[in-house]
Amino acid sequence: MNAYPEGLSGMPASPSSVSMNTANEANAMPDPAVATQDAANRIKLSASPYRGNADFTPLVGITGGLKLDPVSIADLLRNAFVYPPHSIYRDVKVASLGFDPERDLHSAPEYRFSYRSSPAPARPGEESVDEEALLQTYHRLLCEAVSRSTTGMHAPWLLQSGGKDSTSLAIAVAETRPDARCLTYLGGREEDEVASARSVARQLGLRHEALVCKPARAYDRYLAMVPRMPLLSADFALLSYADLATEIAQSGGDGVIDGLGSDIYFGTPVDLRRQVLVRMARGIRLPSGLLEASPLGRSFVACFVLATLGMDSFERYFPGSRFSDQEVDRLLGRPVAAQSRQRLQVFKDELAATVSDEGRRRVSLAIAEAAAAFPKGQYTTSALGLRQAYPFCDAQLSEWVYRHVPDTHLIDREGHNKPLVRKHITRRFGELPYVKAKGCFRFDLCGLAAARFDQVHAFAVQASELMPGAVGWLEAHRGRMGNKFFASKFYLLAIILPWLLSRAGASRSLEPLE
Repeated sequence: MNAYPEGLSGMPASPSSVSMNTANEANAMPDPAVATQDAANRIKLSASPYRGNADFTPLVGITGGLKLDPVSIADLLRNAFVYPPHSIYRDVKVASLGFDPERDLHSAPEYRFSYRSSPAPARPGEESVDEEALLQTYHRLLCEAVSRSTTGMHAPWLLQSGGKDSTSLAIAVAETRPDARCLTYLGGREEDEVASARSVARQLGLRHEALVCKPARAYDRYLAMVPRMPLLSADFALLSYADLATEIAQSGGDGVIDGLGSDIYFGTPVDLRRQVLVRMARGIRLPSGLLEASPLGRSFVACFVLATLGMDSFERYFPGSRFSDQEVDRLLGRPVAAQSRQRLQVFKDELAATVSDEGRRRVSLAIAEAAAAFPKGQYTTSALGLRQAYPFCDAQLSEWVYRHVPDTHLIDREGHNKPLVRKHITRRFGELPYVKAKGCFRFDLCGLAAARFDQVHAFAVQASELMPGAVGWLEAHRGRMGNKFFASKFYLLAIILPWLLSRAGASRSLEPLE
């Protein structure tokens, strides 16, 4: 049986022959430089949009092949992304935000977060600034950021989620790139902001389109681009992005404008629910089969809460339901989850410097954005030959907000985030309902499992040497895919398995895990 759709089956491994390797990290790279390759095929990429556009061309046409990193596969299963500065390849490191691209990332990575909540720069007091002047400066800098980041785009599309960031961004786009089209994704009824987003676009004079999530179509589009995706992330909006990016490319667009990137310098309040979850995470080893026991296995809330007890408290900041350490070891056929958890150590000094839940949350967002949120756009647009713009990552805009905007305009006294952005929107539209409730690009996880279970099972059979426990897990949980907790884990396998297979010659050339 060929589990691949047309366009993936039979594709040669890319960029070249790939195998698993469990050796220690390579020795230090001499004379490190951005986006370079040494004689041992060790590569360092600069992929932070806060420093400019990512360049994945060093991964094309490499002689001698690259080796997959099993610890990175464990990262994906445990957290839906690979811990930076690592990548899915053993000898490819990525200088994302917090990692200096001029330093050695192979043997001595160091993390330094630029937008700490504490110690933060001395910002002006609320009484010392004129709010109208503040809003005018924010608007001007955002417009300039849009202009700079979209240079060279001839047919840009703005991803308009219906939230604060994309609405504020749409105001700037209408002024600087009125040729842009807006695109809103409807992934579920609980976040239906299509009507509001369309109204905003029309009032601004921008064309607007909507795309309704169809899991099977989105998955086929992802599989079609897998051979051309430079690296791997399993962000829970990756399939949404693959769906959107393909739609844009097929409609004649050549660039994507994304409103991601401002949370880490505006600040990220931690609500009571998240505080409780983080404090519940105790790293407790749960009895095998507990979450499958009836009636617990039918309740998403029960499964989510119990799984939280077994998680690392910092990793609980990361979104979604993921595989436990015990499940990861069974999936990969060896004890590797502990090595994945150990990768948190590179962030320990930065975390020790935080003095609040908000500070730890901000660091967690920076890590997850660098390793999952940005890559979902960078990897999919790279595969389709589209340009990518992140105006909120513009250096002038981000530094001005972080250093010169009063604290009360970053997070107000009631704990609401981004009052400056809210006022920017209100000045143009008045009060809008979706300014209060964040929109997003959800994906129908249960729908994907219902539509593509047998296909992913076939991938697992083909990848049995690489992930020997995947078939058993799928077969044991076939009847539980109506619970989003288990469907989330299915989603991770659905993302990871075909990408690995496309690099590993259907797993037959892989060195077995020991």
